[in-house]
Amino acid sequence: MKSSGRSCCGTGKPLDKKRATSDIGLEAIERIGGEEALSRAVPEETELTAMSRRYHALSDPLRLTILYLLKDQPLCVCVINRFMRISDSKLSYHLTVLKESGLIEGECRGNWIIYSLTETGKKFVL
Repeated sequence: MKSSGRSCCGTGKPLDKKRATSDIGLEAIERIGGEEALSRAVPEETELTAMSRRYHALSDPLRLTILYLLKDQPLCVCVINRFMRISDSKLSYHLTVLKESGLIEGECRGNWIIYSLTETGKKFVL
């Protein structure tokens, strides 16, 4: 393959014509203010971790079902379980994933735990 003589990202390695379009990406980065501006567009690692947990929690149909059950009102675990018809341990696992992701919260009322959506959780249930 014939080399175009241009390099990618200043490495000095020649590019073929198919890869020459990467220079367009470099121009685009410069238009927005360079690599520093691009790096400011990426959230901090703690926020990325929180986002990852939320998206993981949202990736399971059972957990999405729980979120939709809680959409209109808080519910105790026994009502959620009556609808879900899964084992207690499985429900507990899914509730824990949702709580750790910040999508739901549980409030103890006597012997009962009442689950509800957090403000963050409400954003994901349309």
